[in-house]
Amino acid sequence: MDRRTTYLVLFTLSLTSGIAGLPATTSAADERIGVAAVVRNTVSQLEPRVTRIAKGDEVVRNEVVRTATDSDARLVFRDDTNLSLGPGSTLKLDRTVFDDPKAGDIAIKLTSGAFRFITGNSNKEAYEIKTPIATLGVRGTTLDILVKKRRNTIVLRAGKVTVCMLGTKKCVDLIHEGDTANITANGKSASIDVQSGSSWSFDSACNGGLRAARSRERSFSKEVIHALR
Repeated sequence: MDRRTTYLVLFTLSLTSGIAGLPATTSAADERIGVAAVVRNTVSQLEPRVTRIAKGDEVVRNEVVRTATDSDARLVFRDDTNLSLGPGSTLKLDRTVFDDPKAGDIAIKLTSGAFRFITGNSNKEAYEIKTPIATLGVRGTTLDILVKKRRNTIVLRAGKVTVCMLGTKKCVDLIHEGDTANITANGKSASIDVQSGSSWSFDSACNGGLRAARSRERSFSKEVIHALR
């Protein structure tokens, strides 16, 4: 069953419940928060239900998204935040409040893979990005992020970001374009260092595929996001 069919079935069931005298409600997990503006090859939703994601599909709160090893995608949220996933990547849209968001109200967990994050129109303090070994506090930012099991690489493309080792007070600030934080965790020990420049980029992980698609899909995503508001 594809994604659109799944939601149609659930919507029909909710109407049936209402007709039967039961409350027909939409859970917070099914709240629409954005759209899949670009989808190449196989991109799937793993939670709250397993479905295939197609271009133009809505994304919802608490959704877990995964790309196959030959696939990538770009999600655009209601506040115009852009979040791109490279091949073989997984993330969770953990918490998303776009109506007068407070600190931490837009929380995203990057589990593994390559990502590009571009902040939207919400207050910068509202964004919270986590990986298994790091937390990121963004300030008007474009970031390239590579998440591996024991090593994370965060490359600043624009703006500013504070990168901290998870569960510690050890943090570094990236303030210049190209500044790169490398976090390494091995058992009970962990380290973080900063270098100027990086040989890795999100575009290289995607072989430029999403960059080419971005120019073709810009008007499409604006129209769909406008409809979600």
